Amino acid sequence: MIRNYLKIAFRNLLKHKIFSLVNVMGLVVGITACLMILEYVSFELNFDQFHQDVNRIYRVTNDRFQKGKLIQHGTITYPTIGKTMAKDYPEVEDYTTIVGTGRVKLRRDKSLYPEENSLYVDEHFLTFFTFPLVVGDPKTALKAPNSLVLTESNAQRIFGAQPKDYASLLGQSLYIDLDTEPFRITGIVKDVPAASHLQFGALVSYETLVRTWGSWVKDSWEGSDMWHYLKLKPGQSGAPVDATALEQKFPAFSERYFKGDKVSGSVEKFYLQPLRKAHLYSDYEYEIGVVNNGKAVWTMLIIAVFILIIAWVNYINLATARSLERAKEVGVRKVAGASSGQLIGQFLSESVLLNAVAFVLALLLTLALQPVLNQLIGKPLSLAVLAGQGYGGSLMTLALVGIFAVGIFLSGFYPAFALSAFQAIQVLKGSFKRSAKGVWVRKSLVVFQYTASVVLIIGTFIVFRQIEFMRKENLGFNMEQMLVVSGPDLTRWDSTAIDRINSFKTEAKRLAGVKAATASVNLLGNRLPRTFNVKRVGSNEEKGVTVSRMGVDLDFFDAYKIKMLAGRNFLTTDSNPNGNKVVNAVINLSTVRLLGLKDAVSAVGQKFTLFGREWEIVGVVSDFHQQSLRHPIEPIVFLPFYANGGFYSFKVISNDLEKTIDQIQEKFQTFFPGNEFSYSFMDERFDQQYRDDQVFGKITTFFSFLAVLIASLGLFGLSSYTIAQRAKEIGVRKVLGASVTSIVALLSKDFLKLVVVAIVIASPIAWYAVRQWLDDFAYKIDVSWWIFAIAGVLAVGIALLTVSFQSIKAALMNPVKTLRSE
Repeated sequence: MIRNYLKIAFRNLLKHKIFSLVNVMGLVVGITACLMILEYVSFELNFDQFHQDVNRIYRVTNDRFQKGKLIQHGTITYPTIGKTMAKDYPEVEDYTTIVGTGRVKLRRDKSLYPEENSLYVDEHFLTFFTFPLVVGDPKTALKAPNSLVLTESNAQRIFGAQPKDYASLLGQSLYIDLDTEPFRITGIVKDVPAASHLQFGALVSYETLVRTWGSWVKDSWEGSDMWHYLKLKPGQSGAPVDATALEQKFPAFSERYFKGDKVSGSVEKFYLQPLRKAHLYSDYEYEIGVVNNGKAVWTMLIIAVFILIIAWVNYINLATARSLERAKEVGVRKVAGASSGQLIGQFLSESVLLNAVAFVLALLLTLALQPVLNQLIGKPLSLAVLAGQGYGGSLMTLALVGIFAVGIFLSGFYPAFALSAFQAIQVLKGSFKRSAKGVWVRKSLVVFQYTASVVLIIGTFIVFRQIEFMRKENLGFNMEQMLVVSGPDLTRWDSTAIDRINSFKTEAKRLAGVKAATASVNLLGNRLPRTFNVKRVGSNEEKGVTVSRMGVDLDFFDAYKIKMLAGRNFLTTDSNPNGNKVVNAVINLSTVRLLGLKDAVSAVGQKFTLFGREWEIVGVVSDFHQQSLRHPIEPIVFLPFYANGGFYSFKVISNDLEKTIDQIQEKFQTFFPGNEFSYSFMDERFDQQYRDDQVFGKITTFFSFLAVLIASLGLFGLSSYTIAQRAKEIGVRKVLGASVTSIVALLSKDFLKLVVVAIVIASPIAWYAVRQWLDDFAYKIDVSWWIFAIAGVLAVGIALLTVSFQSIKAALMNPVKTLRSE
């Protein structure tokens, strides 16, 4: 019987080619879009899930308050926190402490191997997390000073080693940056999974920091550069102990060790963030890991669901729209003895066959488009990630199979039930009429389709307007055509360092393609270091304020066109190779207000304390957006400091960039031999802060287009069948003198009414959704009414184009052909 059902279903699909093509196209596009989005969502949700004890691992976060005001919401805190919490609270099974080193260079003989990210980690790290060692002992590999663990990729890159050679690497030495002491390789670790918020190419033992930074890295309650992770003990049922209950003990911890704000100058509050939330739910400063916007990820999942539902709604709409055409078939079958159950089985088999064909084609299309999607969003997505390696593993595969099975059944059940319910006598007598209930259902489904589409259109408009606003807003400085060169990490600092840096800048400025040159310790767009307890000399305030700081040379403000409001720029005499002899500073307008000074002019000549000594304000510059518009403007203190490992910025002329870059490289290697020349453009680096938002915008645009396409396919098919059923009516109207325009308007208005209803429903939903997304930005666009109007006009236009093709075709038809049977 099933074989017979499928045979008849296949014949029906071939008989009605247009219907089948429209339905298959809608389902293929819908399922493909859904699979692609689910790949992305599964990858994002899967971050850090590979750790064996992920449900018991938490990250310690630290909020700092001064005068009742939150001045830092961060993930870094003091060296002693992890081990002290492990000692004080029996709920803690283990802890690990991490320090980020950033980009370092590994040296072997005379060869340099840049490494994008390395971490200083304590001896617990490799037993705490699930980063498996290929060779070496995870308990001892990072115990001794100058111990080094490489990833497999770096072992292959530096030594040309194959897996069988890894054991021979143990005990061999490498050098890091300018360190003269060798680092002994004590282990080779598997490459870090892409879905890990901690990314590294090498691990260095934390004990090494004691040698290089001093003993404070183990016992200080003031220096704050460490990340701490805690592993809670399993409870009696196997679940971890209650993290919330442990958090409630932290206020006493703060009072015990920080005594209010007496120790650090701030009131310290500590919290626990589950490791599984570190990637998607991090609104913290000084983030060590790879993070994304959880709201955006869940929004994409909602879009996937909507697109799939829209595709299935198409099938329901088109199948029920053909009810009159198949009514006689049902009547004949019933007279011949077919039961309702058999008819339902027949129509369900058609649904299953159509969906199965669409699913296979969707899988093939997903594979074909996979490289395009991966390049678009910069992530290693694949069907394998979705089917077993992503979030939920094999359970995700079973869940998807279940969802598709239920969706196929539900999308086929209503048309099957509706078609099998026809009364044979009424159908064969010709007295069968469409039910008002069926028409209402189809209209409701069209409204749902276009409601979802309009929400996506509005969301896409808002996302791109916000991104364009952030990229084009006046930031308060000029970074156009600014070439940034990383400083010479392998050149030692000495008494001649400042003169050498200035000589390099002078030589570079003589090049025809260079208009300005400046050196800075920090780079605009990067998170600046902070200094706490900064006070204005003569102030009655007991506690100071918190400011960001930036080391710059005397050309910095001119090169970046930052306006000097009062006082003077830095002079050559303000700098000194001995940092303790530097006493002059420039501040921005926000710092003027924060220090309680009247205005920029009166601030010049005032003094404040920083690093435990006095500084004089020699100039005040205007405020500018040091970071993206997600963040408020920072109070910044500029100090005339230089650093070998800083940055050089060159204002270049675009006539022959390649030649200019080559000339700068030549000068760089003359003054800093043996150093790698690495460059980028400032606008590109600054735009990296918007990368996740740009990816989100591209994804929403692409899949919004697909949602509209699917809805339009459904409307096209539905209008085709509806107009076909009104062919005789159109013929009569033409005979009675109706114009083509009036007939097109008559046939189109019913569908356009549905689209207008969808716009009315979609507008408040879209407004709420975009407001939630915009809340993450300190500076954002206004959600104007005209955006909704444009989206509405666009939706109406798309619907009108979709329907009008069929309407015009019907209106131009010769009425003799439609009325000859009458």
